[in-house]
Parts: sequence; C-alpha cells; structure tokens
Amino acid sequence: MRASRMLSILATLQARGQVTAPELAEACEVSVRTIYRDIDALAASGVPVYADRGAEGGYRLLDGYRVRLNGLSQSEAGALFLAGLPGPAAALGLDAAMIAAQNKLMAALPANLREDAGRMQERFYLDAPGWFGEAEDPKHLRTIAGAALRGTLIKIRYQSWRSEKQRRVAPLGLVLKGGSWYLAGQVDRSVRTYRIARVLDCTALDERFDRPADFALAAYWQTATLRLETEMHPNVAIVRLSPFGVKLLDALSQPYVKARTQIEETVDADGWRIAKVPVGKTSWHAASELLRLGPEAEVLEPADLRDKLAELTQAMAARYRTAPKAGRWRKSPRATKQS
Repeated sequence: MRASRMLSILATLQARGQVTAPELAEACEVSVRTIYRDIDALAASGVPVYADRGAEGGYRLLDGYRVRLNGLSQSEAGALFLAGLPGPAAALGLDAAMIAAQNKLMAALPANLREDAGRMQERFYLDAPGWFGEAEDPKHLRTIAGAALRGTLIKIRYQSWRSEKQRRVAPLGLVLKGGSWYLAGQVDRSVRTYRIARVLDCTALDERFDRPADFALAAYWQTATLRLETEMHPNVAIVRLSPFGVKLLDALSQPYVKARTQIEETVDADGWRIAKVPVGKTSWHAASELLRLGPEAEVLEPADLRDKLAELTQAMAARYRTAPKAGRWRKSPRATKQS
C-alpha cells in the first residue's frame, strides 16, 4: 500500500511540478504527517525531492527527473490501454498521436506487463454508437476541439430544431455520446449544448475567453442530459400490462424511461399489472411510444392519451381490413427475380 502511494506522489509531482503536503494528503487520502514520512523515504532512496519554503512553497522534483513506468500494476497497465479509443481519437485527428503514445508506453513497461497490456487491446473493443446507428462524422469537429484546447472563441452557424442561428461561442468541452459529438458552449454567460453535426459553418477566432472557474464538464453533462430527458418525457401514463407487456416495456424503453417506470407488484385475475410510465409531451408522441407494446398494454389514464390510442388503432384496423388499392404497390424486378 505504501509503495503504491509513493508512486502516486511521484507521478503527481512529475505532472504538476510543485505540490503542497496538504494537497498530496488529500489526493492520497492520508494525513499530512504520513506524506512527510513518505517524502523523507523517497529522498532517502535517492529520489531528488526538494521542499520550497514559504506561503508559495511545496514539494517538487529536480528539473529533468522522470519517473519510470515500471511501478504500474497489471490492472493499471491494462487500464491505460483500454483508454486508447481509436474511433474518437481519429475523429479528433489524434489517432497517430495515440498510436505513438501507446508504443512509447509499451516500450516503457516491464516485460512481464507487456503481454497483459497487449492482451487487453486484442480482447476488448469499444463500439460507441448505439445499435442500428452510425457514428457521425461532423465536418467542424477538429476546429471546435482545437479551439476548446486553446481556450479561444469560435463563430458558428447552427441549425437548431426550429431555425438557423449564428453564435459566438466559448467552447468549454466536448462529449461523445451514442456516436454523436456534443459541444458544451458558453454564450452570454449561459452554458448550452450544441450537437456538432448541426454546425453548418465554424470559424476559429483568435480571441481568448475566461473559462468559468466552477465549470466541470462531467457534472454539467449529467445535469444537462437529465434536464433534456425530463423535458422529453414530462408526463406520466397509467398503463395496464400483460406479463409479456412487462417484458416488452423493459426491452423497448429508453434507459431514462426504464429508470423512472414504476410497476406494481400485485397482479389482477388475468395476471396483468399496473405501471406508471413516463411519456412524451403530446398525446401523439406518447401514443407513438406506447403503440410499440401492441395489444399487450392498455392505457388507463390520461383520458386524452387513451382516446388518441383508440383513434389511431381504429384507423389502422380500417386501413388493414381492405386490400391495397391497385397501382399503389408494385413488386420491383429485383424483388421478383429469383436468385
């Protein structure tokens, strides 16, 4: 345990330059006194650790000193290679850099860990897009990513759901979700989410911006996605489900809907159960979601949703009771051709 902590101290000093004892104690989750003992042990073993006194002081390594990577455990070495995702790296223009970094890391690893790291690459693969979907290839992704790294503004022409807009945006961070790239961008002191595939034009500006000190990309994204999911499914339907309907609902629902669905444990005489299911804003959107369950579900409330489902199913039944009108459908030569 102590050896692992001392390696963490070395890596932190190498990455950050100068670090105080309280900062190291917080990072390692130990007392400041323990950090003092670890620093003394590192110095005694020949590691050039120096202490700068005063209010602006802290511990630092001798300039030019580098920590070798032979302190990595088997699981740590494998985790580093799992972090190399070729698809997103290529999209950002970093595929060559990622390969070079992995080659350097492999060369620095002890011989007993190289085989394990290689095995991780051979046997694990991340396919980011959802099923039956393709990953987007946004035209302006690299320009936006470059501006985010430099901390400079961008000017974009953006196609929203309602209209086309032009914005000067401070790119705070990028997120890859379900094969689509999103930008967390600040406009007029408000952080908004932009789907990068909908950016029609993008110009990188030389003007720098002040990044909000309290902005955390992961926290923002969690809050933003929760808000979006709530906006898309603001209502609740009371639905009666057959045993198979319960399975269908679980299989076909989006993760957010599934997490908020409440299904009663009690069953009626027919084995059906009552569920509270989040649904879309309008009766049309809600009906289109619940029609996937077919006759295995019955909406009890709200009344307007029940009426909409009755209207749609009656129209569908009328449509299918009659044969297709002549001339509306023809088999293509390819469809009729025998292979």
